[in-house]
Amino acid sequence: MPREFWWLWTSTLVNRLGGFVATFMALYLTLERGHSASYAGLVAALHGLGGVISSLVAGVLTDRLGRRPTMLIAQVSTALSVALLGFMTHPVAIAAVAFLVGASMNASRPAVQAMMADIVRPEDRVRAFSLNYWAINLGFAVSAMAAGFIAQYSYLAGFLGEAVMTLTCAILVFVKLPESRPERSAQEQGAEDAVSLGTVLRDRRFMGVVVLSFLAALVFQQGSVGLPVAMGRAGFSPADYGLVIAVNGVLIVALQIPVTRFIEHRDAGRLLTLSTLLAGYGFGLTAFAGSVGVFALTVCVWTLAEIINAPTQTSLVVRLSPVHGRGRYQGMYTLSWAVAAMVAPLMSGIVLDRWGAAWLWGACAVIGTVAAGGYWLLVRNLGEESRPTPAATGSVPLTPEPVVELTAPKPDGEQDALRKLV
Repeated sequence: MPREFWWLWTSTLVNRLGGFVATFMALYLTLERGHSASYAGLVAALHGLGGVISSLVAGVLTDRLGRRPTMLIAQVSTALSVALLGFMTHPVAIAAVAFLVGASMNASRPAVQAMMADIVRPEDRVRAFSLNYWAINLGFAVSAMAAGFIAQYSYLAGFLGEAVMTLTCAILVFVKLPESRPERSAQEQGAEDAVSLGTVLRDRRFMGVVVLSFLAALVFQQGSVGLPVAMGRAGFSPADYGLVIAVNGVLIVALQIPVTRFIEHRDAGRLLTLSTLLAGYGFGLTAFAGSVGVFALTVCVWTLAEIINAPTQTSLVVRLSPVHGRGRYQGMYTLSWAVAAMVAPLMSGIVLDRWGAAWLWGACAVIGTVAAGGYWLLVRNLGEESRPTPAATGSVPLTPEPVVELTAPKPDGEQDALRKLV
């Protein structure tokens, strides 16, 4: 991997070491502030709404302004808004600042993923996205355990700690990462101008992936919105939840790299179908959990789904994206997760308040099954060509990968493996 990749990887790790808000927001609002699960769901939904808006805006900025400036704006804004959230006490103020946190926090994702696609060779991208996801979860495993104990004494310290770590991440990006957006000729500039958000929306294959990604994300989000509230209502402490959810990060740290070696050149459709089934039924098994140990066992099941799903899905998105439209395509893909982050808390809050946890975990099993069927049907209909064509998008032909990303022609076997991946 190039040196720039490792600095980007390091910035991701530093950022996730400070993770607090997304993990403990539900517990903060229900246990510390005494609000209902429905209010906690509303605040988390506003947090997600901010991410929905910023996903599309950040995608355009990533293509037009550049990857590095977009990341810096997003990370500095996140640090300031997270620190401010820790001092809010009025319900309306908490909701408003949570919206700002969601908008700024999500804005860096299209830029990070586009930069990674820029600086890593196509044949190394599955491994690169796996390593990045590994860094996310290494940081998450450490921060979840530490933050669980910090939350018992001071939630404010958690908010301020995340602000400091996010600001440190921005400093790393500013000092160590150059801009990676490919240089464009006049013809390429025209091709980029032809790639609009409308182009992305007309790309039926890609939008199918986006819809299925939303369903998968809706299930995965319950680890941070439904699970903590359900455990809190069952009498478990924030530290208990911190230990249970830390299993997710620890397993990803331990298994992400060996599992990636196993799945790297396997059929993407089968991998995505398997991962969404595991996710749905992994959360479904939570209905039978009554102790910390059993909760941890259910986390093991859906964590395996994450390990398979994350690099496979992200690599497929890159393969379906034109070079000079990566920001917009990544923004639309990020949108699927942002919308899920908005819908999942509302879903979990309403279901938990009205029908109880068993119904929530049953719904996860159903959604996972539907998503698995969708992936199986969609990838069956994907042809050998992995990028949008003028017929599919209604646009002019899109620019191919720059030659600088390919150091040598790929052997026939490797080309076959890439075709299978898509």
